[in-house]
Amino acid sequence: SAPLLQAARKKNSLNLLRLTEAELEEQFVRGDGPGGQATNKTNNCVVLKHIPSGIVVKCHQTRSVEQNRKIAREILQEKVDLFYKGEDSDVFKEQKASEKKKQEKKRRVKENLERKRHFKEMQQLEKK
Repeated sequence: SAPLLQAARKKNSLNLLRLTEAELEEQFVRGDGPGGQATNKTNNCVVLKHIPSGIVVKCHQTRSVEQNRKIAREILQEKVDLFYKGEDSDVFKEQKASEKKKQEKKRRVKENLERKRHFKEMQQLEKK
């Protein structure tokens, strides 16, 4: 789900549902992964739960608690919007557009490789 949400970072263009602080439950826990003492001794990982929907987000992208809180809220807002609106969500539409763009790029690359291969074959035939 992380790549899904990272693709949709253009908040200005999105019409997302608003979250109120009363609907959120926030915890600070120790992060995991690489980082040694910086990760093992600090509670800068934010776990955010949207109580009405039960959606939980865990964010430990930076060493700053404040930045992690902000990022967690953005991710949670996108997930909640996707949860309630489904295919009508701007997050979903942007995700689909991104997938379509990626597929188009793959198709063009494949065509170019095929052209190059064909061109080389033609050169080989001309040399003979």
